[in-house]
Amino acid sequence: MSVPGRGLSLVAALERYVGVMEELRVDGLDALATVYAADARFVDPFNEVRGIEAIQAVFAHGFSQCPGMRFAVRARAVDGDRALLRWRMYCDAAAQEVSIEGMSELVLGADGLVVEHVDYWDPAGQLYERVPLLGWLMRRIRHRLAAPSARAAE
Repeated sequence: MSVPGRGLSLVAALERYVGVMEELRVDGLDALATVYAADARFVDPFNEVRGIEAIQAVFAHGFSQCPGMRFAVRARAVDGDRALLRWRMYCDAAAQEVSIEGMSELVLGADGLVVEHVDYWDPAGQLYERVPLLGWLMRRIRHRLAAPSARAAE
C-alpha cells in the first residue's frame, strides 16, 4: 500500500519509523524529526503534546527518568493510513532492568511522517505496582475489582 501523493510504501514508512525508535538514544533525539511531522500530536498515559520540539522533550524526559531507555517492536499491523505497533520499553534502573509492554497507534500523513501517535499501556500494573506502598494499594484495588474467576487464578 502506498501513501497517497508520494508513492511511498506505507510499510516502508513504518519500517523507517521502527528503525528510528529501536535505535533512539538520548543524544540522537533529532532523529525524531525524520519520522514525525512538525505539528504531530503525541499522547501517552502522562503526556499530551503537539509539535516535534514537545515530542523530543517528552523523550528527553523519558531518558532522564529511565537510564538506558530502549524500545523493541514485537509486532506491527497496517490498516489504511494507520499502523499499530506492539512494543516493549526497557529501562536500566537501580541495578535491575525494568520493562513495560504497550501498543502505539500511529497515523501517517501523505508524506509518510507520523501525524498522530497514541500510546496505550498500563501504568498501574507495570509501574505503580513496583512502588512499595503504592504497589500494595494498587494490587489490593486490582484484586478487589477483578472478577471472581480471575481472583481464583491468582
